Amino acid sequence: MPSLNLPHLLATLIPLLLSLTIHEYAHAWAASRLGDDTASRMGRLTLNPIAHIDPLGTIILPLVLMMWGPGFIFGWAKPVPVNPARFRRDVRMGPGMAWTAAAGPLSNLALALVTALVAGILLRFAPEAVAPGRGVLELVESLLELNVLLALFNLIPVPPLDGSRIVDGYLPLRLRPAWERVTALAPFLLVVVFFFGGPIIAGPSAYLTSFFVRLANTIGAV
Repeated sequence: MPSLNLPHLLATLIPLLLSLTIHEYAHAWAASRLGDDTASRMGRLTLNPIAHIDPLGTIILPLVLMMWGPGFIFGWAKPVPVNPARFRRDVRMGPGMAWTAAAGPLSNLALALVTALVAGILLRFAPEAVAPGRGVLELVESLLELNVLLALFNLIPVPPLDGSRIVDGYLPLRLRPAWERVTALAPFLLVVVFFFGGPIIAGPSAYLTSFFVRLANTIGAV
């Protein structure tokens, strides 16, 4: 039976929980800024990870992937409720939903950037902290790779991923019938994306991760 190394487990699950929490908080924060207090009233406008945990997507699936999976970690949290009818009067529902959806992936890219900046500072002033074999290095690598992956995966325009809500918010009226036919296939398309979407985002993910690594190394060399 596969076994789990506790330091590796923590270095993987902590970044996942942090990344998913910030992702969902960003959705709630964006909706709140646009006038919708639904998430706030339901206790989701918080950085407390307990409020966002989905037992299957946040705990069970990541553990299964770590023990028997193909070498990568993934998961999801409870979706944040958004009611576009509660947006301010000066906010159109479509674009409002699009910006609320975009806040999640953007927060993951922002967290990847912050991680790169912190890693660069550590390389510059405390290089021993991020030396190979140290837990901090594994934590930094997990945060970078995971947040880039989460951002790009969620931007795929397949319902219910964030990318679909961005498309839906700005789609011209003449394209609505075709889009509705696509959304009708959402369950099937989501399964296809989950199992075969890796090659779609592999190139962009590698490029962005490499960019953040170069940024950290540049800061560390200053």
